[in-house]
Amino acid sequence: MDIKYFRLIKTIKEEGSIANSADKLFLTQSALSHQLRELEERLGFKVFHRKRNKWQLTEEGTELYKMGNSILDSIEKGFQNIEQLRTGSVGSVKVSTECYSFYQGLSSFIQKMGILYPEIVVDLILEATHQPISKILSNEIDMAIVTQKPVNESLSNIEVYEDEIFAIVHDENPLSRVEFLEADDFSNVHLIIHSFPLETVSVYDRFLKPNRITPLKISAIPLTEVALEMVDANMGIMCMPKWALKSFKLSDNLAFKRIGRNGLKRTHYLVFRKADRDKKYINDFIANFEDDFSK
Repeated sequence: MDIKYFRLIKTIKEEGSIANSADKLFLTQSALSHQLRELEERLGFKVFHRKRNKWQLTEEGTELYKMGNSILDSIEKGFQNIEQLRTGSVGSVKVSTECYSFYQGLSSFIQKMGILYPEIVVDLILEATHQPISKILSNEIDMAIVTQKPVNESLSNIEVYEDEIFAIVHDENPLSRVEFLEADDFSNVHLIIHSFPLETVSVYDRFLKPNRITPLKISAIPLTEVALEMVDANMGIMCMPKWALKSFKLSDNLAFKRIGRNGLKRTHYLVFRKADRDKKYINDFIANFEDDFSK
């Protein structure tokens, strides 16, 4: 039975007649009479008794009225729920990282989010780099990519992916001939990093510092292409994961060497406030981030 008939029955019952119902349903009295006659012919019984200016439901009509109210109420609640979901889908997500190299690949992800979820605005907050956890806690950003689980109880995290950092050296560099680099191999090298402080440089924080090794020279070169040119000129070595170099044209003179016998591996976590987990747009962002970066 078409929904329009339930609306017709409900309106006539509550307005008292077809004449009073016409304006409510934005139809002429003739059109409403036609609809009601068509319904009664299809059902095989009368829905209303016509008594001068007062229309009363038959017993069968009363049951249809009750049924219609239930159906229409259910539909209305359904649309209200959908509207709440749509409202919850709108929001802004501010993202940062603990290391500049993590921004590689984020631009294409944000572009994809803009197409699939135009109601979610994603902003990269570069100023929060190196201190993303404190910025999340102060509500200056919403999410961050880090390599250590936060210990704060108000934060939650999901493990996204694991990568490995390699030393990139010129093939004329003596280090290009070793199977893997040990901590002592860094003692006399010129180490090219993206930026200070050193504690944010994975190879230093996770490999050199525990072994009490400080390279002979350390230079911060924020542009990856310039750092690669310096390595290609055999002016130093740099350490990065291979995925962060996919968009660059690499010289045939460069060699990738493992750091340590078992490699220098990192697990990446997406961190966010627990209180935000009930927001639909936050969950949409997290689900898509996992889908993109866990592959």
